[in-house]
This record gives sequence, C-alpha cells and structure tokens, in this order.
Amino acid sequence: MRTLLAFALLSLGAASMLLGPGGSLAGENGDLLLALRTPRTVAAVVAGAALGAAGLLMQTMTRNELAEPGLLGVNAGAAFGVVTGIAWAGAAAGPGYLLWSFLGAAVGSACVLSIAHLRTPGPLRLVLAGLALSASFHGASSAILLSEPSGYDQYRFWVLGSLAGVTADMVRWSAMTVLPAMAAAWLLARPLSALLLGEDGARTLGHRPALLYLGIGLVTTLLTASAVALAGPIAFLGLLAPHLARGAATLPARLAWSAALGAALLLLADLGARMVAQPFETPLSVLTALFGAPLLIWMARRRLA
Repeated sequence: MRTLLAFALLSLGAASMLLGPGGSLAGENGDLLLALRTPRTVAAVVAGAALGAAGLLMQTMTRNELAEPGLLGVNAGAAFGVVTGIAWAGAAAGPGYLLWSFLGAAVGSACVLSIAHLRTPGPLRLVLAGLALSASFHGASSAILLSEPSGYDQYRFWVLGSLAGVTADMVRWSAMTVLPAMAAAWLLARPLSALLLGEDGARTLGHRPALLYLGIGLVTTLLTASAVALAGPIAFLGLLAPHLARGAATLPARLAWSAALGAALLLLADLGARMVAQPFETPLSVLTALFGAPLLIWMARRRLA
C-alpha cells in the first residue's frame, strides 16, 4: 500500500505540473508554465498534508470521528482575519490573504484555548468553545461585509478555496510553519495514544492530559492556519483523510497516512479544479464536497454493514 500511495502521489504531482490551462510545458511558454505550476503543486502537497494531519489530531484528541480542524475556530478565525484585511487594510492579493488569515486563525485558536481553560481544557470544552467562537466570528465577518460590500467579491472567491495565485514565497513561509508542526505532531502521537484510554488512563501511564491538550491544540492551529492561509478554508479534507487512513495499526502510522492521503486528495482536487470547466477554475471546496461527501457516506455504510 505504501508503494501504491507513493506512486499515486508522484503521478498526481507530475499530472499537476503537466496538465492545465495554457497548454503543455513543451514550447516557448514552457518556462512560464513551469514557474506558475511548481509553487501551486508544492502548495497542494503542503496544505493537503497539513489538513490531513490536523484532522487526525482533532479526531483523536476529541475522541470524535466527526471532528475536523474547523472545530477549534481556526477556519472561522481565518475568514474573519481575511475580511478584516480586505475591509480595513486593503489586502487584495495572495501575500495579504496569507498574513491576515494566519493572524485570524491564530487569534481564533488562542481565544478557544483561553475560553476552554488552559489547565483542564478537556475535549468537550474545546469543541463547545470552538463552535461558539466560530459562530461569533461568522457573525462579525457578516457584519463587516454588510458595511463594506465592495470587499464581498474578493471574500467570496477566497472562502471557496483556491490555489490560483500561490507564489513561491507563500509556499516557503507556509512550509516553514508546517514542517516544524508536523515534527511536533509526530512526537506527540505516541503520548496522544494514551488519551484514547481516557484522562485517568493517560495519567496512569505518566502523561499529563492538560499539557497534551495544549500541545495538540497549538500544533493543530499551526497546521490548519498554514493550510487555510495558503489555499482557503477547504471543506471535508481534514475529515476525509483520517477516515481513509483508519487501516493503519498505530497512531504515528495513521498520522503519516493521513498526511500523505491529504496531500494526494488536494492534488487531485486542484487538478480537477483546473480541468473541469476550462478556461475557468472551479473552487476547491466545491470539488472536495462533491467527491468527499459520497465517499464518506460509502465508508460509513460499509462500516455499518
């Protein structure tokens, strides 16, 4: 299976480089297309892996198979940051969105962790605080957009998700956050396995649940904020990739599979976004929802059968 997944990733990466509007890499425009498609392909791998890993961490921490990164208020916080940047700071391009969405996501997660109490957050408190903050951020974003309608079209394009316009600098800055966060997630995977036994069971094995919740919350925030800042709030990916990786034996192995599957799914979705309705681009969230929902229903029916 590992060989098959590696082959699929390489094939999708090659297809992402070779296919799309503007023709092939051969000919006079080859260098220009290569310069445009390389950061986009790398961005899909980085953002997809981050969302896949963040989804698994959220599902394990909350012991809820329906959990996904948006539960911590990260997506809503990032959207609020972008709306604020568009309305009051003149953010109108990729780097501006990157900065404001990252700031918004960081503020959203900090608020959730503070409300849930840092010392003993617990999974239920985190989920409830995340849902409450998400609703508040959505309300605040709508209020700003109603008072500044000129920014609505920009926000509407960003919120549906897209890798168009991603630059090498944006990928570099996001990767500088994602790579350390992935390493921290790998180190936290084994202690997090103890939480599956319950907080008392984790304490018996010598772990401190409050510190684990805080560490996983911070890592999940960094991973999700980087992905959202790069590609927008992509629906379903953080939920779907961990479910596809359920066959792995241990939590560290599931983490690696979730990251790899997240990268492959986002590469596939981005390729579809470029090819389905040429010369226009289909929003990434539309494709991930159209293909992700039936796949998730099929997996649920298969488990119940």
